[in-house]
Amino acid sequence: MSLVRIRNLAVVALALFLGSCTSVQTTQSGLVGIDRPQYMSSMVPEAQLDQEAAAQYAQILSQARAKGALDANAAQTRRVQAIARRLIAQVGVFRQDALRWKWDVHVLSSDEVNAWCMPGGKIAVYTGLLNKIKPTDAELAAVMGHEISHALREHAREQVSQQMVTSVGLSILSAVTGSQATADLGSALTNVMFNLPNSREHETEADRMGVELAARAGYDPRAAVTLWQKMSQSGGGAPPEFLSTHPSPASRIADLKKVSNEVMPLYRQASKK
Repeated sequence: MSLVRIRNLAVVALALFLGSCTSVQTTQSGLVGIDRPQYMSSMVPEAQLDQEAAAQYAQILSQARAKGALDANAAQTRRVQAIARRLIAQVGVFRQDALRWKWDVHVLSSDEVNAWCMPGGKIAVYTGLLNKIKPTDAELAAVMGHEISHALREHAREQVSQQMVTSVGLSILSAVTGSQATADLGSALTNVMFNLPNSREHETEADRMGVELAARAGYDPRAAVTLWQKMSQSGGGAPPEFLSTHPSPASRIADLKKVSNEVMPLYRQASKK
């Protein structure tokens, strides 16, 4: 391939990236001050991604049900869903439209220490988290608030946008080189939700927003610190996926302590109700 052709290819790919991405503000800043501009691709409409997430979530629930692994412990399910309701009631502080999402919350029987929230508010908590970490209600609220915050900020859509734009650029390259490099929305979402770690930026935003959601819901925000300490000490290995290795444990704990102190007045106010 000639140098001129490579240069022209790069110009086309850059033009596609700039033309398909728009700066958006998915959430209000809240007390914790989340105001980073985000870039979303027009190739990844919010409604379409939510629809794909709902379909994948339904499939996951169906598979779990067939194995007797869906909401198998009624007490655990009631507990998780009760905490989720209190957190969801507070999401309007970051985005009002999220109050109208079709939220769904279930417990999946799995030894994995994990929890997640797909686009549009599809939540799963694994029994491994409940049975191995044994979180208090406030610590469980910190986990779920963190995951809900990923959905509110549309971090999955942000990552999928990057993947889809990259795929278009690779498709142009394949037309020239004869190689194949494609991706569709469904596979990109699966990759983002279950294979790729969140960036340090995304993790920090979810940490801070999750702490505020928990405080507004009447859960002690300092539990986010004790939760992280439990996670970093559990089994002597790497922390679970939803508590990524970004940022480092020390800086993460320091940031959580700082933000927890900032939102303590919200917790005290909520506790009086």
